[in-house]
Amino acid sequence: MKKFLASMGAISLVLAATGMAAAAQPTPWQMGFQPAATGIMAEIAWFERYTLYFIIPVTIMVLMLLAWCILRYRASANPVPSRVSHNTMIEVIWTIGPVIALLFISVPSFQLLTSQYTPPEEPAMTIKATGLQWSWEYEYQDEEPLTFSSFLLRDEDRDAAGKQDRNEYPRLLAVDNEVVVPVNTTVRVLVTGADVIHAFAMPSFGIKVDAVPGRINETFFKAEHEGIFYGQCSELCGKDHAFMPIGIRVVSQEQYATWRAQAQANLEGANKALIASIRGQELNVADAGK
Repeated sequence: MKKFLASMGAISLVLAATGMAAAAQPTPWQMGFQPAATGIMAEIAWFERYTLYFIIPVTIMVLMLLAWCILRYRASANPVPSRVSHNTMIEVIWTIGPVIALLFISVPSFQLLTSQYTPPEEPAMTIKATGLQWSWEYEYQDEEPLTFSSFLLRDEDRDAAGKQDRNEYPRLLAVDNEVVVPVNTTVRVLVTGADVIHAFAMPSFGIKVDAVPGRINETFFKAEHEGIFYGQCSELCGKDHAFMPIGIRVVSQEQYATWRAQAQANLEGANKALIASIRGQELNVADAGK
């Protein structure tokens, strides 16, 4: 029994370690949202479930009323139709009922909308994301600006980049250079376009912002756990619209500081060192469970 519990503990530690680097991405036959990685996305998921408490009963009631009317007032059962033009009580009910339901929906929806545009604290860092046909360009706007482009990861480049694992780096979602940010840090994102309208969307973060040429839109996120998160351009922008994914890697504060210092001189080397650091961390956690 002790061996079984120990093995289960080791498995859980391995899963926990894998979770740190797991990719939040679409899954086959997925019907719900991706797991929330930010507080805002958790609020969005809650609001979606909350609205179902209104949508499902109303839908069922309308279907039942429709079925009842079809059966009760069909020509064979009701050959002489009623000439009643209206019913005051029914009109009052179907006016007041929807008003009350909309009030219960609108209040939390306005609160959620306010939260989406109001950072909980002053952002600790700012990243500018520029959409191009068909890639993303990122600029870290701090004392030593860092700029790089992010393209769809090609199959022939996987080995060189150390990204052979298709579960962690899925086809058509993985990128050559991810945006790297520290965990539990409020990040401001300035979004614009260089040619046509694009859209910066990250489902696990609950953000989707249009990238409009000549205009800068602003959003923010605060990732609450480590891992790789994938999004895509969500505005039809041309023939390769489906091939400009977004990759954001959330790491610890220490790993980010190391990556940032190295990336200033050698981005490719910094990315490889970061991947090696994360894999070493996972192996250490797995070994601790043996």
